[in-house]
Amino acid sequence: MDWSLRGCSRQGHATYAPDEPELRERLRTDTVLGDAWRCLRCGDFVPGPPRGHGPADEAPIVLRGKALREAFILRILAVERWFRAALLAALAGAVFYFESSQTSLQQLFEHALPRFAAAAKSFNYDLSKSPTLAEVEKLLHSRHSTLHLVEGFLIGYALLQFAEGIGLWSLKRWGEYVAVVGTSIFLPLEVYELTKHITYVKIGALVINLLLVVYLIVSKRLFGVRGGGRAAHAKRQEESLLEVEAAAVERGAPEPG
Repeated sequence: MDWSLRGCSRQGHATYAPDEPELRERLRTDTVLGDAWRCLRCGDFVPGPPRGHGPADEAPIVLRGKALREAFILRILAVERWFRAALLAALAGAVFYFESSQTSLQQLFEHALPRFAAAAKSFNYDLSKSPTLAEVEKLLHSRHSTLHLVEGFLIGYALLQFAEGIGLWSLKRWGEYVAVVGTSIFLPLEVYELTKHITYVKIGALVINLLLVVYLIVSKRLFGVRGGGRAAHAKRQEESLLEVEAAAVERGAPEPG
């Protein structure tokens, strides 16, 4: 897939008319329809007036090629974060509902349990020794302070996931930092869970989160890795087609075509 063309099809061509005469002529051509300007994203000449103009060093930095592919990946991660936030918010609502009706649920459980116990005995099954029922009874008698802590954790985690989604979708650097920190915080908990009970789901979740953290740190040059934010910004500028054309003019390279 040509990610640059895909970006232009969704956002329109990014044409720009620099003030510098030599560079301006390299980005403009004559057609039967009039002037055409070269797109900074896909490199094609587009008939019509440019979308922007001014000094070359003030031209917009346009995502191209690999950078567009990385942006697509980050936005998939943003959608996944928003899905998590919605699920956590729903769980928080369920805990709140349970807390408000905890007393009635306890009474229902205490009245219904003897009937189920009698029916279970006919199948030679003793419900009093059931670990599942023991956990349910323990949950029904949870303290309100414990439930408040659970609600606070779920709501806080949901807000964190929502903020990560906003930052990743808008391709902001702070969103990448929040995603790395937010994911890393729970890695020790995931490792602890594996020490208690190993499942393929838990292993898969741990591996995915580890790869996500490494990918963001290395590819986005976070925490000073590979030169940090300054190097990331410089790399993006170097990949701008306008910068390539400016370098070609300085070298005296022949004009295209």
